[in-house]
Amino acid sequence: MTMRILVSDDVSEKGVALLREHFDVDVKTNLPTEELLKIIGEYDGLVTRSQTQVTKDVIDAAKNLKVIGRAGVGVDNIDIPAATARGIVVLNAPEGNTIAATEHTIAMMMAMTRHIPQAHASIQAGKWDRKSFDGIQVQGKTLGIIGVGRIGSRVALRMQAMEMTTIGYDPYITEERAHQVGVDCHCQNEGRRAHCQLCPRRLRGYPGACRCLKERQGCRRCHRRIPRRTADAGQQPLHRHAAGCADPAPWRQHH
Repeated sequence: MTMRILVSDDVSEKGVALLREHFDVDVKTNLPTEELLKIIGEYDGLVTRSQTQVTKDVIDAAKNLKVIGRAGVGVDNIDIPAATARGIVVLNAPEGNTIAATEHTIAMMMAMTRHIPQAHASIQAGKWDRKSFDGIQVQGKTLGIIGVGRIGSRVALRMQAMEMTTIGYDPYITEERAHQVGVDCHCQNEGRRAHCQLCPRRLRGYPGACRCLKERQGCRRCHRRIPRRTADAGQQPLHRHAAGCADPAPWRQHH
């Protein structure tokens, strides 16, 4: 008997076509929770992105469900403990948006250093105030990366091409890997949390993360992502892949 797959969020038609070569696939997006609860019991597999909330109630109603596929990286919209208790496999695609997230991080950094949002708003208001938005060059500056994983390492390699010095913090990366991506890693063996003026919240899982940057004057922070589940739960958010450009001397006040 052919397995039945429900695709509950918008995914690539190419991906759906691949599934249909082997399975009976239904694409039903934007389903209200009540409707999803009614039909999920008919399916062996579920493919989602971030919109569908796969709660414990949904998993309990999915009597035949064997696998949940997340077309993306995060699985914060899936109740992992409930799925595990049922023996349901949860899969994601960790490499799916790595390059996009890397480029987005760099875009935010460049927008920050060149004051692009502020300059755009000024022009939209009919002004031409060039001197207020000089910004700074990143060449010769130091880039600090918290979390030198798939995305952080790629950010480092690209910014080295722009002649930045790259330092980082990651409690898991090996010295060999850090050397491969050209990152001088700090605090690898420090086993306690840090709380510094640059970060008003502690970084869970990254003890001493900001100490690398705290001593550098003129440090700026660019946070790429705060997981929704952590923020919604009222917990201290984990600032992943945070990047700060530091100049050996303080920037001018209007910068």
